Amino acid sequence: MTTSKTIIYHNPRCSKSRETLALLQANNADITVVEYLKTPPSATEIQTMLQLLGLTARQLMRTKEDEYKSQHLADASLSEAHLIAAMVATPKLIERPIVLANNKAAIGRPPENVLSIL
Repeated sequence: MTTSKTIIYHNPRCSKSRETLALLQANNADITVVEYLKTPPSATEIQTMLQLLGLTARQLMRTKEDEYKSQHLADASLSEAHLIAAMVATPKLIERPIVLANNKAAIGRPPENVLSIL
């Protein structure tokens, strides 16, 4: 996955995601919007995001989601691969929005976080 173009993993129902997209549009005309709930990233794409973000799989997960609890993902013995597979299968678990640009990544919480990678 190249990140020369700005890519936002976006959920249009999320206010922070909408605010981040608006901020990107105000600063960069070359944006690819990926509605990750409709088009989930692959395990390889998630691994790349994690590497660029400097996070573990668990740090990228929305731990308050019902799916996190129902899938028993708080179990500390679960591997990175297991957690990544859970995010691929249940993309709602992925923190949002994630922006990739200039071979860097940022989470738009708050939206201004993404300005540092443009």
